[in-house]
Amino acid sequence: MTTKLSVTTGPTEPPVLEQTIGGLLKGAATEVPDRTAIIFGHEDPALRREWTYQEMYIDAQRIALALATRFQPGERVAIWSQNTPQWVLVEFGAAIAGLILVTVNSAYRPDELAYVLKQSRSAGILVTPEYRGNKMLDSVNQVKDDCPELREIIRFDQWEEFLDSADSDVQLPEVLPSDATMIQYTSGTTGFPKGALLHHRGLVNNGHHTLDRMKVNNGDIWVTMMPLFHTAGCVICVLGAISKRCTQLVVETFEPGLALELIETYKAHALVGVPTMLIGMLEHPEFSKRDISSIHTMTSGGSTVPAALVQRFEEELGAQFTIVFGQPECSPVASMTRPDDNQDDKALTLGGPMPNVEIKIVDPESGETVPIGELGEYCTRGYHVMHEYFDMPEATAKTIDEDGWLHTGDLCSMDERGYCKVEGRLKDMIIRGGENIYPRELEELLFRHPTVGEVAIVGLPDDRYGEIVGAFIRAAPGARPDREELFAYLREHLSPQKTPKNWFLIEDFPLTGSGKIQKFVLRQQWQDGQFTEMR
Repeated sequence: MTTKLSVTTGPTEPPVLEQTIGGLLKGAATEVPDRTAIIFGHEDPALRREWTYQEMYIDAQRIALALATRFQPGERVAIWSQNTPQWVLVEFGAAIAGLILVTVNSAYRPDELAYVLKQSRSAGILVTPEYRGNKMLDSVNQVKDDCPELREIIRFDQWEEFLDSADSDVQLPEVLPSDATMIQYTSGTTGFPKGALLHHRGLVNNGHHTLDRMKVNNGDIWVTMMPLFHTAGCVICVLGAISKRCTQLVVETFEPGLALELIETYKAHALVGVPTMLIGMLEHPEFSKRDISSIHTMTSGGSTVPAALVQRFEEELGAQFTIVFGQPECSPVASMTRPDDNQDDKALTLGGPMPNVEIKIVDPESGETVPIGELGEYCTRGYHVMHEYFDMPEATAKTIDEDGWLHTGDLCSMDERGYCKVEGRLKDMIIRGGENIYPRELEELLFRHPTVGEVAIVGLPDDRYGEIVGAFIRAAPGARPDREELFAYLREHLSPQKTPKNWFLIEDFPLTGSGKIQKFVLRQQWQDGQFTEMR
């Protein structure tokens, strides 16, 4: 009797299109030039503005010319801003100009920004001077001297001057679907950020296939409330919506009440949101007062969604619910449930592979494909896999093997249908409300503090965020760590979502035979109530 192995391939429809990001927008502008493409969903209705597809394409072309006046094809240009229509337009303008867009988390602090600009060797940055207390332009000016290849700082508050500076004689390059177009920063077991170098073919098709599996209709009203610096925002939302010729509501910063108002006002049909966002909408006092019955489909991911929440989303929001799974390195979706899957599949599995995508589960040690039902590492291969980690050949070789399989670091099992379940992670990563947090970064900072002798950062289960950040501290000899002091110390260097919520002072860590801290034991001890919070 032959043992069935954990390997499967997605459907062949829709096919993989040989298309660029610029070609995607041009096609939409040709087919539906007068359809509204973007509505800027500002909290102040007086500041809302709309673009048709034709207007959007014309603006993207202007941006491309202005960028091509300053940069050569293949150069990296960073973007650091909250969600705005200009962010979306720059995504297309940079792609048309043959540039590689480096997306920067809008909550980053100067140290984090400097790392991204230096590692990507960015030649320029487009920046919002300030947003909600984050003085972003000041941060750029603070770090620019440490970034030797950064020569252009383009301010969004001087937008018209930037557009008017274009050289009308500049020639836009021929751009191919295989060309690199974006760097998304991620991380692996070392905790040091790595830039996933992504290409037009992967991004255009992945956005299209995700919305197709969601059963989004041509011309639907789509809500883009995910941060645009994430692939969920700039790929699934932006590129996916345009592939379906949707009208896209761009939400500046997610706020549950605003999202509910926009859905009701514009009769929106579909959206993506991490569980934290959707829970926030359900719990908002305006939820029962708003008519959001127009929503017919939604998807979530970034953290597990309990079965009770899936049921609540579908019953209270009245929409079909799906789950996406992947990572930036795979553009980003590799597996996904279907709207007509049962609630257990939506809550407990990742669904099946995306179209034209292969999935297998391998033994992390031997690399051999494991039998159905056995635990191993989730690997994927296909059009969606990144080119490489930018300027990191050794890290790339560890992640993409000689046969083209991307090793995700996620521990999963596969059933006979090809549906996978996440059982854990090889990579020691915390997912808080859809945001990836890498313990090594926090641990290294805390190790530098004079009161900290040893530290372990652990993801702790949480009903709202999926996971929250817990810091387990052993004091340095003769020292007395202070929670508020350590909190303030981390906040000087890190964005807010990374800062631990729970702090524990312990005498000794549980260790392996080789002396490594057993984080899963700490997590279990915490769940058993063995720790009390630091004061």
